[in-house]
Amino acid sequence: MHPAPRALRRAVAATTIALLATAVGCAPQPEEKASDTSSGSAAGACAKGKLATRTSGKLTIATDEPAYEPWFKDDKPANGKGFESAVAYAVARQLGYDKSAVVWQSVPFNKAFAPGEKTFDFDINQVSISAERKKAVDFSSGYYDVRQAVIALKGTRAAKATSVADLKGLKLGAQVGTTSLDYIDDVVKPTRDAAVYAKNDQAKSALKNGQVDAVVVDLPTAFYITAAEVTDARIVGQFENQGGTPEQFGLVLDKGSALTSCVTDAVDTLRENGTLAKLEQQWLSDAVDAPVLK
Repeated sequence: MHPAPRALRRAVAATTIALLATAVGCAPQPEEKASDTSSGSAAGACAKGKLATRTSGKLTIATDEPAYEPWFKDDKPANGKGFESAVAYAVARQLGYDKSAVVWQSVPFNKAFAPGEKTFDFDINQVSISAERKKAVDFSSGYYDVRQAVIALKGTRAAKATSVADLKGLKLGAQVGTTSLDYIDDVVKPTRDAAVYAKNDQAKSALKNGQVDAVVVDLPTAFYITAAEVTDARIVGQFENQGGTPEQFGLVLDKGSALTSCVTDAVDTLRENGTLAKLEQQWLSDAVDAPVLK
């Protein structure tokens, strides 16, 4: 969005508001009318298909490359297949943008929530909402409640773990900047430093090659890895959520983005009307019943 038109709109809006305020001052309104005006303004800010997006009439959505299953399908975010692709398009429709108005962009996982101006309207990439990340970016409300899980090769000592204590002496690995790595450091607190990888693919290779005893990923990813990518591995178990609020994935937006409240409203609507639950059942139905590590 170019600065001059936006500034002009702000000036026009300010003049209009001033004139309205003068007119209203001549004849006091009932309280309920004032309330109606306020809600109308809020609705106008989220007018379907007319948000203050980076490109007028388009919604730019980002994710990492490659785009892993079951979150995406065939490494093609734009095909609408996979949980996060489907959620992204559902949010877009809720905001008034059809599939043809959605533009996909590749942004590395860590860069999505790093400080600095963003090139996207929102990013969807299994990014857990946290107080620390909120210092640099905005989040929508959560679109998925997630748990972290441990994967190990079948028949190994790691594969026989039944508790967090059983993991302490193992060499564990995870992707950099993830909640998975946080769980290793803060929950397991292993006696050996965790192996940290730029991509999940590298962590999987390290597991296959015996460079780590086990890797930690989110539970749906763990089911996909063991079913399709490292078939001689098994899910050892999942961690309990820490604290009262479950870990949630949220859509990432620029800090102070004018779109944050609109995108949050869209996610909340999709949760309330059952859309998120349906998409979860469709794309993540295997992510259940893994044993809990205590």
